[in-house]
Amino acid sequence: MTDAGPLGADDTTFLAAVRSGDPARFARMTERHRRELQVHCYRMLANYEDAQDLTQETFLRAWNKRETFQGHAALRTWLYRIATNACLDFLEKRNDRTPVPSGLTEFGSEVLYLQPYPDHMLPEESVVARETIELAFIVAVQHLPPRQRAVFILRDVLGWPATKAAGALELSVASVTSALQRARVTMRGQLPGRRLDWRSPAAHELSPGERAVVQSYIDAHERNDLHKLTSLLRDDLHFVMLPEAGTSSVTARDAVDGWVSGGLFQPGHDDWRGVTTMVNHTPAAALYLRTPGDPNHRLSAIAVLNIVDGKIAELTGFDATGKPWLGLPETL
Repeated sequence: MTDAGPLGADDTTFLAAVRSGDPARFARMTERHRRELQVHCYRMLANYEDAQDLTQETFLRAWNKRETFQGHAALRTWLYRIATNACLDFLEKRNDRTPVPSGLTEFGSEVLYLQPYPDHMLPEESVVARETIELAFIVAVQHLPPRQRAVFILRDVLGWPATKAAGALELSVASVTSALQRARVTMRGQLPGRRLDWRSPAAHELSPGERAVVQSYIDAHERNDLHKLTSLLRDDLHFVMLPEAGTSSVTARDAVDGWVSGGLFQPGHDDWRGVTTMVNHTPAAALYLRTPGDPNHRLSAIAVLNIVDGKIAELTGFDATGKPWLGLPETL
């Protein structure tokens, strides 16, 4: 696999680091790519913790295969190739990393292993398009077979030419082109109509309207105001609580009925505090619950809110306990 044009200064320096056999020097050169490689692995796997592990696996493989770097491809290309194939090897060995039936005709499957991606861990040096990191896109990608998934991400997300993607995956250009065409059809079938453009600009801050809705969502919890909470939801709300199976609902009424039957705003689940945040370039509310006898409100869940025309159209809840990588305080 080769890249057009001469090697850059970084690639020449890295080639010297490879030839020196100095692990510290090698690590310094590769470490700068950690965050973008982790985002790449996350798109492939939809799970933050898996992406962390596979990024580390990428660096281990890179060190073990350092002699294969001859300067014919850029360092970044070489590392992406290793990361992609590490993810494919992982998926080949796991039978629990595919969507499962949800029992709902409108949303035929659930991705139970899905985890949010904290914005503070996104690459700082480059723009990550919102549509290619938000949850709806990540879920849709999971419906692609692994190799199609890799082709789609390399070609349509990273913008690699077909020859470069083919070299990374050891496929023919014709195979890559065919896989991309099939992947695009699947993606358009999975994504809601308003999300068919996956190259829109990133949003690094909440808009005033989004911030107001998130704050109202938090206020409703803090005031135990079920009526206010319901008023924030679109009638055709899609809700799911992960990693629990069978929690999907496709109307606001069904979602609220489920929350009430689960004890929301009842004794033991009625002392809430919240913090506005962002994950996956998407508005989110971190919710803290104080249980009887505990002096502190403890991080309980994070609700990721897709807001359309001032109302919550999709709400994906995640268990937030034991996840320090979210970058949220454990107590308030």
